[in-house]
Amino acid sequence: MSAPPFLELPEGVRAGRIRTERAEFAVLEAGSTGPCAALVPGWTGSKEDFVAVLAPLADAGYRVVALDQRGQFETAGFGLEDDYTLPALTADLVSVLNEIGQPVHLVGHSFGGLVARRATIAEPAAVASLTLLGSGPGPVRVDSHALLQAMADAIPAIGLPATWQAKRAYERSQGLIDPPPEIERFMQARFVANHPLSIRAMTLHLTTAEDICDALAGTGVPILVAFGADDDGWPIGEQRMMADRLGAPVAVIDDAGHSPAAEQPERTVAVLQRFWTRVDAPRSH
Repeated sequence: MSAPPFLELPEGVRAGRIRTERAEFAVLEAGSTGPCAALVPGWTGSKEDFVAVLAPLADAGYRVVALDQRGQFETAGFGLEDDYTLPALTADLVSVLNEIGQPVHLVGHSFGGLVARRATIAEPAAVASLTLLGSGPGPVRVDSHALLQAMADAIPAIGLPATWQAKRAYERSQGLIDPPPEIERFMQARFVANHPLSIRAMTLHLTTAEDICDALAGTGVPILVAFGADDDGWPIGEQRMMADRLGAPVAVIDDAGHSPAAEQPERTVAVLQRFWTRVDAPRSH
């Protein structure tokens, strides 16, 4: 669960929409010139999970776009299950990359990484680099599958508001500390704003995602594997092995768990900027 560190948009960060041939996507943007980066949020998350890194990345010379995926928070969803398959969500992201119109430094957080890697395979020319941030090669750890399946079953049975209450009750029983009240209210409102089919599909994809690392390595796109030192989404050893298979460097973000962009934004910005600078250097000569 990603909790934005604050809600008020910093100076220079603006809310907007990107319209493509597939849909209209809610975004937060910062910067207007320079290399472009696109940030894709994870399960139960939204573009606001990146709110603390947008202005610093813009100040470093990038145009940055964080988006809600189809049916996620402020991007509308539709009532067809086929709209939320991984290939469909991938086509959505590719349409956004094509609308941006230049090779993009793509960042996929958690579930967003499962979509971003597929988009990289589908349209490698549109991706300047790929950062998998707290994301693994396939399904999340097996010991979480039963809970995810239970949540997926609850959504159509009892609705999103009641599912949220059950989810939070379980998390509190496990010792998870509540965020400040205004953040808690935002997270609840965000959860219930999701299209039920969208969040249910994302929940199930976390338990069934296919390992496509070999195809991803074959794209030749520069890749970074980054994660918090205390990440509990995918086993850290599994993420390191994924990096080996991809021939990718690893960046460990200290004092962060599963959501480094929210928990340690300055360190996350530094990791991304170092990687992007290395990638862009040959193109600048």
